Amino acid sequence: MPPTLQAVNDFVVKFANVNGSGSASANELFARAILRMGVPVSPRNIFPSNIQGMPTWYEVRVSEAGYLGRRGGCDLMVAMNPQTWAADIKEITPGGYLFYDDTRPIPPGQFRPDVHAIGMPLTMICNEAYTDVRLRQLFKNIVYVGALSAMLGIEPAVLEQLFSEQYKGKEKLYDSNVKALHLGRDYALAHIDCAAIGLKVQRADNVGDRIFMDGNSAAALGCVYGGATVCAWYPITPSSSLAEAFQKYCHKFREDADTGRHNYAIIQAEDELASIGMVIGAGWNGARAFTATSGPGISLMTEFIGLAYFAEIPATIINVQRGGPSTGMPTRTQQADILSCAYASNGDTKHVLLFPEDPKECFDFAATALDLADRLQTPIFVMSDLDIGMNTRLCAPLAWDDARRMDRGKVMHYDDLESGRDFGRYLDVDDDGIPYRTLPGTHPKRGAYFTRGTTKDSYARYSEEGAVYVANMERLHKKFDTAKTLVPAPIERRANKSTRYGVLYFGSTSPAMTEALDLLAREDQHVDALRIRAYPFCAAVMDFIATHDQVFVVEQNADAQLRGMLILEGNLNAAKLLPVLHYDGTPITARFIADAIGARLDSHKVTPIKKVAQ
Repeated sequence: MPPTLQAVNDFVVKFANVNGSGSASANELFARAILRMGVPVSPRNIFPSNIQGMPTWYEVRVSEAGYLGRRGGCDLMVAMNPQTWAADIKEITPGGYLFYDDTRPIPPGQFRPDVHAIGMPLTMICNEAYTDVRLRQLFKNIVYVGALSAMLGIEPAVLEQLFSEQYKGKEKLYDSNVKALHLGRDYALAHIDCAAIGLKVQRADNVGDRIFMDGNSAAALGCVYGGATVCAWYPITPSSSLAEAFQKYCHKFREDADTGRHNYAIIQAEDELASIGMVIGAGWNGARAFTATSGPGISLMTEFIGLAYFAEIPATIINVQRGGPSTGMPTRTQQADILSCAYASNGDTKHVLLFPEDPKECFDFAATALDLADRLQTPIFVMSDLDIGMNTRLCAPLAWDDARRMDRGKVMHYDDLESGRDFGRYLDVDDDGIPYRTLPGTHPKRGAYFTRGTTKDSYARYSEEGAVYVANMERLHKKFDTAKTLVPAPIERRANKSTRYGVLYFGSTSPAMTEALDLLAREDQHVDALRIRAYPFCAAVMDFIATHDQVFVVEQNADAQLRGMLILEGNLNAAKLLPVLHYDGTPITARFIADAIGARLDSHKVTPIKKVAQ
């Protein structure tokens, strides 16, 4: 037997459950209790795409140091699903712990000799305490949370306070949950040597003013603050909760208390194609509009996205990415829509992409995208993913400057037109590629134009002349260059020692990368890091690549999509960019990144030849 794992406020607990068993709320209660004790946690729900009966997992990273990415492996497995028993116990770190229901005996051969097994008759306890079959299952989850509180040192008063908040005004539900909690806790204290378990939670003060929020809710709130008044969407995992959250926030903030008037329109369309069509129509009419979708939805929207690009109509598209291709893995995460969004539609089309790292940036970038869509008169993509969108995560508090005003971009108004100012819908007046537009009804006689997806001249007149087409495309390219100066800049982290190596990463890879860089530094392996936050790539990205001999590109897809875009856009030597790819549908881990980069750095080390005395 290896040494017993000993850790305080630094371990991973993984729950293996059956989907539909009511375990999710109990597992989240466990995570929130540790958070309330001042210890940062990062939970992730790994669930199937069907409704009930399939395996589901809930992983809680406990890290007083504040690491919020997946570490890899687990130290305590709460094994509540016989179907996945064999695979689950393989994940446990040697010297770790297996907590399971021993109401029915399990053959000795199904245990690992290097893992400490802790059995507790959860089913028997619930059968004796409850007569209703459904209550037995539901409260079994609370019973094991109670047992874990005893084993790990979680304060019961914190759990009771969470119940009090959840069931305010519902005393019967509060009492029944507290009863189940203490059934598990009291049994564990009486029958399990809790002191011998080396994983402990101790009260700390390392959460600070951070908030606990999911990315979809944050993005929805960002759309409200950013001035969106129209949301057209079609349900698709994992983005549906974003539109639902927008509706909730609009009900709270966008309804007149006296008249009940709604200052918004939310339409659940018949499909994704209809939803993006509505968004484009609203944008053409002057409203700030967005849709929320995922990869398969983008595939259906592509033709309309091309129209918005070429007709230059503002639209915001929030893509909560999932596993693909096709239907793929609806409840797994990837960063695999980068290419399909950057170049969506036929012909020479390029779109602005924003890459948020957490719920805070989902909020910020949703509002920024609405500004950019108006400023650049084009579709803007916010590239979230399931890991950010559907999992609650610690992040900096959401902040808004009340003095901030919406950037509506170049819009000609009545007085401009009445004064005789020249209006050409696609006329580049300021040499930045961005023309002026008018909104319907601005002037009774002036400022009208025909919106079309066909080629046209600067005054929106149909033309198939080659020179006119080339001039229009060159203006669009100039506008894309202008976008480089408007999108969020990358963020650099320099290594403590001078190094020839760099690493590029983006989006939800960020929390795992933060820890991976620390792991590498402890092994005296140093790399500079740059988090890309937007496409088109600004000069700082290309400068970073130029100043390093080799640069790792870490991404969560199989085709090294960001790396390919960098090579294409920067005309780079492919050998200089080294791919680090993770795409099994689970969030990337710090250990995966550190191992991949560390192995490559080790292979480049040169062992000095020792001089032999003659």
